[in-house]
Amino acid sequence: MTHSTDFSRDPNRPALRAHLRTALWLAEQGLPVLPLREGKGPMGNCRACRNNACGGRPNMKTPGPCACASPCHAWAAATTDPHILTSTAWAAAWQQAAAVAYHPGGSGLTVVDLDNAEAIAWARQHLPATRTVPSTRGEHWIYLGTMTSPNAVRPGVDIKSLMSYARWLGPSTGTTTPLPGVVRALAVKEPTAARPASSAPTVSAPAGGGQCPHRSPAYLERGIAMAEQRIEDAPDGIHRTVFRMFLAVLSAHGRCGCLTETHVRRLFTAAQTRGESLRHCEDAWTNARTQLGM
Repeated sequence: MTHSTDFSRDPNRPALRAHLRTALWLAEQGLPVLPLREGKGPMGNCRACRNNACGGRPNMKTPGPCACASPCHAWAAATTDPHILTSTAWAAAWQQAAAVAYHPGGSGLTVVDLDNAEAIAWARQHLPATRTVPSTRGEHWIYLGTMTSPNAVRPGVDIKSLMSYARWLGPSTGTTTPLPGVVRALAVKEPTAARPASSAPTVSAPAGGGQCPHRSPAYLERGIAMAEQRIEDAPDGIHRTVFRMFLAVLSAHGRCGCLTETHVRRLFTAAQTRGESLRHCEDAWTNARTQLGM
C-alpha cells in the first residue's frame, strides 16, 4: 500500500462541511479516516450492531474495513474510500462530528501520544526526532512503521498504531523517522521473576473433533484478536479478564480443532505483556478448560 507521510499542506476541497473536507483530503494522502463525536470518541454502532448483536465486532482487531454501511466499530470503520465517506449512511455522522480521526496502523504509521510537558521532555531525551504535531496538552510524534497500541506505557505516554485511532490535529512538521526499537520496547512490560519474557506456554490447544462452525478463517482470527484486545485494554482486574477471555475463546473455538498452538501462544503473549505470569496464564487456561468440561 502506498501512502504519503507529508501532512504539511492544507486540504483544498470543494465547499463541504469542514470535517468531511478534512477527511477527504486525508483519505487522498492514504490515511484511513473516521468521524469522532464530542468527547473524542468514535460514533456509536448502528442499530444492528448495538449490544454486540453482531458478535462482538466493536472490538475487531482485523485490519478492517467495518462491514456496516454506517461508521460503526471505532477504528475498524476507518476508510480511504471517498464514496463511503460521502455516502448517505455516513452523512449523519459527519453532521454530528466534533473531530476527525485516522487509523495510523492502516497507513503504516505509529503515533506516540505525549500527554503533558513531562512526557514531551522524556521523549526529547530518549526518542529519535520525527514528524510532530501539537495536541491539546502535549504532542503527537509520528513514526513510519506499525506495532501494537498499548496505553500508559509510561506516565503520560500512549501508543496509537494498529487497531487504534488518533485524532487529526492539523499539519505536522519535521521528517518522518522509521519506527525505532526504543518505541517498540515501550509495549513490552519489564519481566519479573515470576514471568520470563520469552516463556512459552506448556498447555496445549484442545484436540477438537467436532464439526467446525466457523464461517471463514477470518471468524477465528477475529475471535483471537478480540480476546487480545480486551486483555490489552483491561484497566484493572487482569487475572479476571485473562480467565474470561480464555473461557470465551475456548467456548467458541475449542471443540472443533481449529484452535492451534500458535493461537494459544498469542493469547498467552497478550496476557504476559500486561504483566500476567506464565503460571497464572497456564492456570487460567486449565481452569477454563475444566469449567467447559474439556
